[in-house]
Amino acid sequence: MSHAEPVVLDRDQLDVLYRQLGPVGADRVVTHALAELSALLESLAGDYRAGRVAEVAGGARALAAVAQQVGMLKLARVARDVAELARGRDAAALGAVMARLDRVGDRSIIAVWDEPGTGG
Repeated sequence: MSHAEPVVLDRDQLDVLYRQLGPVGADRVVTHALAELSALLESLAGDYRAGRVAEVAGGARALAAVAQQVGMLKLARVARDVAELARGRDAAALGAVMARLDRVGDRSIIAVWDEPGTGG
């Protein structure tokens, strides 16, 4: 079963970065954010598989903050959902939202690279 859902990018947030930092500075920030998001997604998956729920919650909060910085609204929202679920006892819901986080994360990173003016 394949789940395809559109990602939501806040183009205005990206525009603000480019206006404030210029093309070179904004490209550096976006590139660094994408690398950090990729690392966080990988780390979260490992923590989840190992049952390290506290680390999942912390990593998801960090991921949400980085995603928000570069206008990845859906990714930030799903990461906050993971952080919230990691504090509870609903393993099935956490598993489902972790799978969604993986899908949305990959699609969001690709979408930002495909945005004009983001160095992609």
